[in-house]
This record gives sequence, structure tokens and C-alpha cells, in this order.
Amino acid sequence: MVRVGVIGCGRIGRVHADAIAVHPRAELAAVYDPVEQAALEVGTQFGAAWGTDVDAILTDPAIDAVVVASPTPTHVDLLTRAVREGKAVLCEKPIDLDLARVDACRAEIGALTDRVMVGFNRRFDPSFRDIRTRVAAGEIGGLEQVVIISRDPSPPPAGYVATSGGLFRDMTIHDFDMARFFLGEVVEVTATGSTLVSEEIAAAGDIDGAVVVLRGASGALCSITNSRRCAFGYDQRLEAFGELGMLTAANQLPTSVRFSGATQTEVAAPYHNFFLDRYTPAYRAEMDHFVTAVETGSVPSPGFGDGRAALVLAEAANESLRTGSTVKVVEG
Repeated sequence: MVRVGVIGCGRIGRVHADAIAVHPRAELAAVYDPVEQAALEVGTQFGAAWGTDVDAILTDPAIDAVVVASPTPTHVDLLTRAVREGKAVLCEKPIDLDLARVDACRAEIGALTDRVMVGFNRRFDPSFRDIRTRVAAGEIGGLEQVVIISRDPSPPPAGYVATSGGLFRDMTIHDFDMARFFLGEVVEVTATGSTLVSEEIAAAGDIDGAVVVLRGASGALCSITNSRRCAFGYDQRLEAFGELGMLTAANQLPTSVRFSGATQTEVAAPYHNFFLDRYTPAYRAEMDHFVTAVETGSVPSPGFGDGRAALVLAEAANESLRTGSTVKVVEG
């Protein structure tokens, strides 16, 4: 059994704790949070040791791996300490909000970056992964266009927005990684945004809607559409278009039941409300990949370099938004 500790018992930490708890070859060994009640609740729920001293996880030789699900400003320090203690790390995105700090971390830990997986769980969504596999197999011929639509059901709290790093670093970063998953290297970014949803987001100097166009090194294009509000639920769609055809992934519903009557036809239940429902299978598949990498000593993917590359695209999008110009990208 791979023994895993979870650092951070907020919403995403609980998602990872669940994925570990149901995994047949993993054991949730311990959880940590500086808020005692949060650590107690998660530890009790999943039958794991819990505490408010992170060193109890980082220095425990019986713990093979850690999930860093704490606030973003703590990620670099925690993953650095963990890999130096010989542990594999699954670090939630982004690695940090500051690219310079990410680069300093990479320089400091060197080859130990191969022990770090970054939590871009959407790569493991069964529908998205199936499309990626079929594109790679040539089913639609040469890839020409990718369309990614990602809209949240409602804006996050103002306090979250203030520390999130902005839409591109916080929300779109998942889509930047998905674009790279399909396009490979990205060489240009053009971004535009608006504030039509939340006065609080506008007051924080952020945007709540965006359209971004990326150009891959192959010439293939990707458009990303984001919004912090969607009246009909969690909107998660993807389209891959090529010379021989198109593959699409539609929104998912809790069941396939439809109602038809005198005034309505094909009426369905609402889409999944948020990522906790929509992406549970992806989080569990992500954890399986991580556990397998720990067992075999293989390099997990997406890795540290992928986390950095997505942040580079977020920085380029912010620059494009500021200047109104297309920004050339060197992923480095």
C-alpha cells in the first residue's frame, strides 16, 4: 500500500482524501491543516491520523507521498520540503502565482522535480482523455482547431478573488493545460476579457469573463471561453476539429432521463452543479496515476514542467489583456 498524507483539509483537500480512501492500493495515512477543526473533520471522516503540525507528515518515513492541497502561497515551500524528505508530491495548481518563484523552486530542487505531479485533473476526465487518445491515433486527421468552454455556475467569494491571482492564473490555467494537452507547445496567446458578472470582481481589478486564442507550434488553434457565471450549471465542453472530422464532449447530467409532454420535449435534469460532481472520476483517475508512479518509480504526468508552462500562458494572457496585443510565448 502506498501511504499518502494530505496537507490542507479545505474543499480540494477533501476531494483528494476521498480519492485516496477509495483507492485499492493506497492508504490515507494522515491529514494536516492549521485549523484544528478542519483536520479533525477530515481525519475522522476517513479514519486517518490528523493534526496541526505539518512536520508530522513531512518527516514521517512511513509516509511515501503527500498531496499539497494547501493555499497557493504555501505550495513551493511544502513541495520542496517533501521531495527533500524523499516523498513524491501531488501539488494542486498552480505551483505558485509568481513565475520567478516557480523557476527558483525548479533550480533549487533540480532533478527532484521528477517527483512532482501537478493537479491538472481534467487530463484524466474519461471523455476528454478519450478525445485526446483518438486525436493522437489520427481519427480526425491533422488537428486544426480545439474549442474549450469552461464556465462556473456562480462567482467565488470576494475574499477568494482577492488572493486567487486573477481569472487566468486561477480558473483558465486548467484550460491552458488542456490546450497544451492537445496542441503541444503553444507559441502565441491573444486574450480579451470583460467584467459583466460581479461588481466585487471588478473592484478587485479582475475580469469575470474571457476569450483566449492560442496558436500551437503546428499552427493549430485553440479558443478558450470562460465565465464566472452560468445560469444553467457547470458548463464544461470540448471540441477537437480536424481534416477528417470532429470529436466533441458535451456537458454531463446526473442521469439520462428525459421528459416530454404537451408543452415541452426532451426536458432533462440540470447539469452537474460544480467540479465536485463533474470531475469526481477524473480526480480518482488522477490519484491512480499518482499512486502507480509512486509504486513504479516512474515520472508522473502532468509534471512540474507542465505546471510551469500553464503559468507561462496565464502570464502571457494577462500581458495580452493589458496591451491588447498578441503575445509571443517561449515556454522554456
